[in-house]
Amino acid sequence: MGVPVVRIRVLVVDDHRIFAESLAAALAAEPDVEVSAAGSGPAALRCLERAAAEGRGYDVMLVDADLGTADGRPVPVPVAVPSDGENALVDGISLVSGVRAGRPTVRTVVLAERDDPRRAALALQAGASGWVAKDCSLQRLLAVVRGVLRDETHLPPALLTGVLRELTAARKHRTESEQLVESLTPREREVLRCMVAGLGRKAVAERLFLSPHTVRTHMQNVLGKLGVHSTLAAVALARRAGVGPAGPAPAGLAGDVVERGGQLA
Repeated sequence: MGVPVVRIRVLVVDDHRIFAESLAAALAAEPDVEVSAAGSGPAALRCLERAAAEGRGYDVMLVDADLGTADGRPVPVPVAVPSDGENALVDGISLVSGVRAGRPTVRTVVLAERDDPRRAALALQAGASGWVAKDCSLQRLLAVVRGVLRDETHLPPALLTGVLRELTAARKHRTESEQLVESLTPREREVLRCMVAGLGRKAVAERLFLSPHTVRTHMQNVLGKLGVHSTLAAVALARRAGVGPAGPAPAGLAGDVVERGGQLA
């Protein structure tokens, strides 16, 4: 009896259908590779969920660096990767981050049309195991796929210096951001987490049982202590410091208002 072939299950995620199908067909010609393709971030998440439920999870995900871009510009990184809606925009870096958090056994490799040290560094920070040119040879891509399954990290040699520079700068910015966040009071940090979650003043007031006026004061204090002038800048700084969004409101509490001493708490 012959030795059974251990197949590598690969998911190609690219919103350019011809490229995705061509790459999937080329990879599938390998005797030890099994391939599927998805045309969007949400579709990829559904494929991953379905495969895991069937006990046949994917080993490697190949993600287009420009997935979910509009007119060549990356869409804003969402707080959480949406899991519904075929047309929901999810950019490649966000998808890498979401899969890394939800399915850490899946290795991800970003496929890029151009060298970009900043975005390559972002991909690695999000949990990618490699950054590969889209026009690389099939053999090179297969070597990367097999390499990341051995916990290797793959980058084009020309990107190494730039990526290291970006990662060093990001580490410095993160340290500075963490120090600024530590200057906030516990309540101000709660408000900041709500801001990261995308909640407006009224929603924050309902969540924390505060008056809108009090929330406005807290938000102004947060901006002042962080040294920024907008909610968007505060959220960006909070993310660099590793501040996550506030979780969902407990059932039955959202929207309730509590009065204390004749005024809103």
